Amino acid sequence: MMTQRLADIQQQLMATFFEEAREALSQIENGLLALEQAHDAPDVVQEHVNSVFRAAHSIKGGAATFGMAPVAELAHSAETLLDRLRSGSIKPSADVTGMLLASVDKLRALVEWSAAGGAGEAPATGELRERLDVAARALGPTASYHSQSRATTGAGVEARRAHFEIAFTPKLHMLTTGNDAVRLLRELGLLGDIKVDVDWSRLPAFAELEPTNCYLAWQIDLEGSMTRGQIEEVFSWVDTDADVVITEPQQDQPAAAVRGEALAISRVVDLSSETQSGSIRVNVSKLDMLMNMVGELVITQSILGELEGDGPIDVKRLASLRDGLALLARNTRALQESVMSLRSMPIGTIFSRFPRLVHDLCRVLGKQVDLKLSGQSTEVDKTVLEKLGDPLTHLVRNSLDHGIEKPEERRARGKPETGTLSLRAFHRGSDIVVELEDDGGGLDLPKILARARKLGLVSPDENPSDDAIRELIFAPGFSTAEAVSDISGRGVGMDVVRRNIKAIGGQIQMTSVAGQGTRTTLRLPLTLAIIDGQLIRVGCYSYVVPLLSILESVEIDSARVSRLEGRHPLYRLRDDLVPIISLARLLGVEQPNASGPSLLVVVEADGERLGLAVDELLAQQQVVVKSLETNYEPVQGLAGATILGDGSIALILDVPGIARLARAARSSAAVRAA
Repeated sequence: MMTQRLADIQQQLMATFFEEAREALSQIENGLLALEQAHDAPDVVQEHVNSVFRAAHSIKGGAATFGMAPVAELAHSAETLLDRLRSGSIKPSADVTGMLLASVDKLRALVEWSAAGGAGEAPATGELRERLDVAARALGPTASYHSQSRATTGAGVEARRAHFEIAFTPKLHMLTTGNDAVRLLRELGLLGDIKVDVDWSRLPAFAELEPTNCYLAWQIDLEGSMTRGQIEEVFSWVDTDADVVITEPQQDQPAAAVRGEALAISRVVDLSSETQSGSIRVNVSKLDMLMNMVGELVITQSILGELEGDGPIDVKRLASLRDGLALLARNTRALQESVMSLRSMPIGTIFSRFPRLVHDLCRVLGKQVDLKLSGQSTEVDKTVLEKLGDPLTHLVRNSLDHGIEKPEERRARGKPETGTLSLRAFHRGSDIVVELEDDGGGLDLPKILARARKLGLVSPDENPSDDAIRELIFAPGFSTAEAVSDISGRGVGMDVVRRNIKAIGGQIQMTSVAGQGTRTTLRLPLTLAIIDGQLIRVGCYSYVVPLLSILESVEIDSARVSRLEGRHPLYRLRDDLVPIISLARLLGVEQPNASGPSLLVVVEADGERLGLAVDELLAQQQVVVKSLETNYEPVQGLAGATILGDGSIALILDVPGIARLARAARSSAAVRAA
């Protein structure tokens, strides 16, 4: 039993390490990119370097704790080069930053390989480690992770062999903080030749042993090409949890100069920063709010319980019952919002990947782009966030490749050589809005139209509107790129982006001004579990239409209905003709009312406006989405189901799926007519 418990604790600690390692790698990446922007501000540079160094050191220490040698080895090499930056021995450069960014990529691959169980060969790191070590040795003496006895630098200068005696006395509670003395001793051994003696003096009688206490202490002799600072870094993990005294006996120095001082550990977890893993770390304040809501529900239950009984329901009891039910409704809504907030994650976890993407693509494309991020703290449901990453990545790549011009082109057009790409997120009503805007050349509508005609998407005699031309970029297989590259040109992109955004209940809209830039707007639901819906009646059945898809609702005027052979009836809505889709016919619902539907719910699907003919508009309400795929196959046109307040079931319509069903039905009718 104890063995299994220890194994479970080990797994939990490793899972925590992997999450924190991913966060630390993102921190290192963003810090390195910031170095290139702040090269003229020494204080800012030093701040970024210190932050990056601490993150690399944390990864190395954690990897060593769990025996992940490949991760620890590469992290050590990167840390050594970072130490040279931190000490001022070298200034940040494109070459150094490039090597360290390559280290981040390789460390990220190693972390994921370790998290997956280490199956197969680990990603190769030998060449990269050697490059890092060579760069570090060229700048001064350093200790190698692999060779504990290396005594020369890359310049051929013999490094001074140091001898340290270390008294390491953990406090009794050290093990309860997740620290491991064995890991610390192992890391010390990587710095040089080590000899360890165990101090048993604090060990109590067997009957007095506490399994969570650390009774042992150690006397350590360490010799090698290391510095006192490197030893202190090893013990920075346990400074408040152990007494550490470091001395150099071969040097005749005052005791005060050789006595180790208290080291400071900083293990603060940023609870607002989340990763896309199977778990979510939650801010304690959110848990407190949840507990408070549960307490309120208990109180409400007690109030309603007082009204229970077989006596007559008089006016007083009825009023108390209504008050209790109103209180229950408020508390339930508050509890719902509290639970939804537990699943919410800041959108900055997605935004954080784009500085690196922009940095790398600018080098490939020969462009200069200033990326501006705002609204990173805007919270989105975890499921929505995980499905948003790929579409946003493609949109950013498109803006860099097709939107923002090269420096010489921008200069010729009177623009700054450095383009601007803005990515922002904010709340608007019950939705999340994500905007991507660049100051590039905008959409070339004549070029898009010419390309569409060449691909057969538009007939030669057809003259579509500007809005229709902009919609062409979402057509499958469409691309204006002259040649296929690693970045673009395959025609697999914007149609997939729209499809993925639609799959999470969102909408995408693109606006552009020639010569000034392009703005892409995404409207997303806060969560996929609960949606705002319009309850409608078709025949004897109730359905839910997501409010996000509804543009307006109108009463059908028969004088505005036009009928064309082989097509859906059209409804003249102001200056537009909107196809009328009979939900009753499409869903196979009988309509007792012979006169037919009386209302038209105008929706948008795949950039097209449609009118859903319904019998009655009921209430607008939030509904909990229940998946149909758990017990059934996916049903086209249906996004799920929900249970209404009276216990009945209402199907939730998938508006894009309804549009596809309508097009398929029209095509089948045309074939039969032929």
